[in-house]
Amino acid sequence: MAHSPTAKKRIRQTAKRTERNRSRISRIRTFVRRLENAIEKGDSEAATAAFAAAAPELQRGVSKGVLHRNTVARKISRLSSKVKDLDLAARA
Repeated sequence: MAHSPTAKKRIRQTAKRTERNRSRISRIRTFVRRLENAIEKGDSEAATAAFAAAAPELQRGVSKGVLHRNTVARKISRLSSKVKDLDLAARA
């Protein structure tokens, strides 16, 4: 257990930050899950709308320091290509 006031404050700050970050990550995962479900169902319009909602959430995770920017860039790239493939398949 911490003894100094600064160490005690650090413990409080870390607990708050951890809770906030868990909430952010959970929110991001929810948006990505909705997108993946739309892709799985083959619904092109829903997938496009879900991607439009998920991409900014992922970027927000980067700006808040929860996710690494390269990780998010890779995820967005892969998801956008899946949506694009689904869109092309729907038009064909």
